[in-house]
Amino acid sequence: MARDLAIDLGTANTLVYMKGRGIVLNEPSVIAVNRKSGEVLATGGDALDMIGRTPSYIAAVRPLRGGAITDFDITERMIRLLLQRVGVSRFTRPKVIICVPSAITEVERRAVTDATRRAGASDAQLIEQPMAAAIGANLPIDEPVGNMVIDIGGGTSETAVISLGGVVALEAVRVGSFDIDAAIQNYVRREHGVAIGERTAEAIKIQIGSAEPGPQDREADIRGRDLVTGLPKTVRLTAEEVRFAIDEPVAAIVASVKRCLSKAPPELAQDFLARGMFLVGGGGMLRGLASRIERETEVPVRMSPQPLEAVVLGAGHCIENYQALRGMFMGANRLR
Repeated sequence: MARDLAIDLGTANTLVYMKGRGIVLNEPSVIAVNRKSGEVLATGGDALDMIGRTPSYIAAVRPLRGGAITDFDITERMIRLLLQRVGVSRFTRPKVIICVPSAITEVERRAVTDATRRAGASDAQLIEQPMAAAIGANLPIDEPVGNMVIDIGGGTSETAVISLGGVVALEAVRVGSFDIDAAIQNYVRREHGVAIGERTAEAIKIQIGSAEPGPQDREADIRGRDLVTGLPKTVRLTAEEVRFAIDEPVAAIVASVKRCLSKAPPELAQDFLARGMFLVGGGGMLRGLASRIERETEVPVRMSPQPLEAVVLGAGHCIENYQALRGMFMGANRLR
């Protein structure tokens, strides 16, 4: 008997929810491929450990970048491997719901659904990540009240106003936590003359990164390669330096939230003041980001209790109540 699945196909992490069992897989969206033979060497955490550490003929890549599919063939292989790992075979053909960014194109949408069907699904439906996040955060999306969700992922930041089961206003930008990591890399390279990898930049962001000054401001030693001598070098970074380095992508995320607020009908705008906006996604866990959005918009911001899982839990709720929530799928009830 096939157990239906919900997949949050994120730029940073992929989560799989199985009907009746909950989340059964949570791993980085990375796949390592041997370019010579075409063989898949590793996926998930094992492939993540290979980034920046492989010989030239092995590519450890993220198939999704900036909310867009960069390699359709590798994306299909990753989906196939995901389904195999959770027990899907040619004898068990489940229905699958996949969470995708709102900014996804028609071509990408068709590619994802076709790849999922070829990988063994009997039916593949797509749901926008902000809609799934709102369902996962237990917001009353079917009522005539304004629900505002800010979903900050690895490659995109999406802000949506949802009311009566539909998206009323939407603002999506291809800026996310990977852009924050890249800003740290560029700053260390420019100001300290040291090259660091994306894993190191992410570790700095988690350790001392913040969107606003706070009592937890600290310093951290980082190791990289000196651009002049080519030798390993250690430099000390302060929280203030990191804040300066990441200000541009953080400001872009805050500006997109403001634009979405300005698109919302006045009747719904008063709901936000009373109920607040809901922040989900791994990028939303940056220290001080919620308070900065709240300060600049003058609207309360509430952090979802499960920011990383909110999207896949929402899609999981749709797979548990498939017929009742069919109207939430992409194409069934769209803004554009």
